[in-house]
Amino acid sequence: MDEFVIDQSWYQVSAVLNPDLPTEISAGGIVVRGEAGRIYLALIEEGPDRPGFVLPKGHVDPGETIEQAARREIAEEAGLSELQLIADLGVRERLNLSKTAWKKIYYFLFTTEQVEGVPTDLYKSYQLHWFALEKLPRLFWPEQSQLVESHRTLIQCSLAIFPQD
Repeated sequence: MDEFVIDQSWYQVSAVLNPDLPTEISAGGIVVRGEAGRIYLALIEEGPDRPGFVLPKGHVDPGETIEQAARREIAEEAGLSELQLIADLGVRERLNLSKTAWKKIYYFLFTTEQVEGVPTDLYKSYQLHWFALEKLPRLFWPEQSQLVESHRTLIQCSLAIFPQD
């Protein structure tokens, strides 16, 4: 499969060109754990048809709070459910992959002591991977890389707030 690259066109929407473009609300997060003095970040692979790694996130169900949706999506996609909320990281916006909807994605920072995660989503074959914070792979969505980089200090301090070792 040829490498698929997300460019700036996913981050621009024009009400003039797309007056009926729907908005989708999603939630997810950065999940970190400590081991042997290092910080590890949870990333997922979405299956063979989606190259690269992403942060776990997804749609908000009716009646859910944004945080509840983030926790549910992390459990479904990464199999991680023992989460300690550290911070609200705000919202990032972009078009969805098919450019048929504008997405507002709310992110949180969580810590966990879980190492193993068994994704529970019935429709996609997600796989959990842990990467050392200083050796992260390129993420499929550029705004997710920017999110991690812009909160690197908070991520590093998060394990001091809730030590994992």
